[in-house]
Amino acid sequence: MLTLDKQNFPETPGRYAVPGDRSFIFATGIENSYPTIKGRDGSSVRVDEMAKSGHYGRWKEDFALVTELGLKYLRYGPPYHLTHLGPDRYDWSFADETFAELKRLGITPIVDLCHFGVPDWVGNFQNREWPELFADYAAAFAARFPWVRLYTPVNEIFIAATFSAQIGWWNERLASDQAYVTALRNLVRANLLGEAAILRTRQQAGTLFIQSESTEYFHAECPAAEDRASFLNEKRFLSLDLCYGRDVSASMYRYLTGNGLSPDEYDWFMHWGERIKPYCIMGNDYYLTNEHMVPAGEGPITASGELFGYYVISKQYTTVFTSPSCIRRPTSPTRSGLPACWPRNGPTCCSCGATACRSSASPGTASPIRSTGTPRCARKMATSIRSVYTTSSGRSVRSVRPTEGSCLSGAACCPLRASASIMADAGSAFSTSEQTSSRRS
Repeated sequence: MLTLDKQNFPETPGRYAVPGDRSFIFATGIENSYPTIKGRDGSSVRVDEMAKSGHYGRWKEDFALVTELGLKYLRYGPPYHLTHLGPDRYDWSFADETFAELKRLGITPIVDLCHFGVPDWVGNFQNREWPELFADYAAAFAARFPWVRLYTPVNEIFIAATFSAQIGWWNERLASDQAYVTALRNLVRANLLGEAAILRTRQQAGTLFIQSESTEYFHAECPAAEDRASFLNEKRFLSLDLCYGRDVSASMYRYLTGNGLSPDEYDWFMHWGERIKPYCIMGNDYYLTNEHMVPAGEGPITASGELFGYYVISKQYTTVFTSPSCIRRPTSPTRSGLPACWPRNGPTCCSCGATACRSSASPGTASPIRSTGTPRCARKMATSIRSVYTTSSGRSVRSVRPTEGSCLSGAACCPLRASASIMADAGSAFSTSEQTSSRRS
């Protein structure tokens, strides 16, 4: 099994490892999550979104829709629970067919290797042996498809740990701080080991990890709730803290180590997270449910609706982590959209929640992407970003507005319901200085 050490992990680049071109990337994605939930009879039921959307039988048609939209980049991944059959055992039949077609069509995949679930034989995110098993899977995938260079190894770690082990909805369906920290530990470790395995297998050149994480905010309902909300607003960063090796506060350190993370494990995350960070672009997701209202005492936390909005909360994340950032999945309209002062300390990308419908009566005409990054087939796109904003490369992009005939329902006829993204590879902007932090002695 792969581990992180100086012999099998390449040297960290002197600056962020970015592609040579400086073009925008405007992409969409096919939802491929597969968590297990509690069925009506009490047994575990797998919710496979690609099965629900009919993708397994209509994947060629779905890929044709990507081409029809004029897009060249697709967030996509093989069904992990059907591909990884056991230690060093894989069924690549579906991946071989689908990735060969993507390559034939000239679509560059952003490969999503683990999306909210694991194979039945692994169990769930409480399995401490899973991270090394996942790293083997990532290495095997990278060896089989060496032309793939863009990856999201583990999707939305905060959400996966929260829904599985803090509020008891998915997978292990536990609800405790100890279960949450265990899931968080295993998910982040799997992510880091998976990234190292991919880098070791296909080397550094052109390899980027376009991560995806939910951007959250907890509003205090009253002054008496401020301490509780402050704690949760620190806790929301933990997945990225460990992924990027950012030293946490004393209260978060006590929370982690008091719930099962050993000091040695914490030091491991600090060391290797910082080492792998230069290969990463931080993706920030926003949904209507990402903002929460926190009451005093132990009262239930409820959804607040949009109070700060995407820009304010995502700016908090980019300020904390000083990382190249990717605007992903802003699926709820904001009052003010993205202002022209969007952070310029690193490359940005913008996610537009684009969807395409197989049953659309008037398909758009696919045309080359304009220099601004906006497809001419925009009448088929449904976006939530309304303003003109400036990227880190200094170019302005005007967002697309929904039009009649756009599919906004997210129904089964819409397999391309994940986000569209614009990534600005801004070259020298990647040479952002690392945030300094005081280390524990």
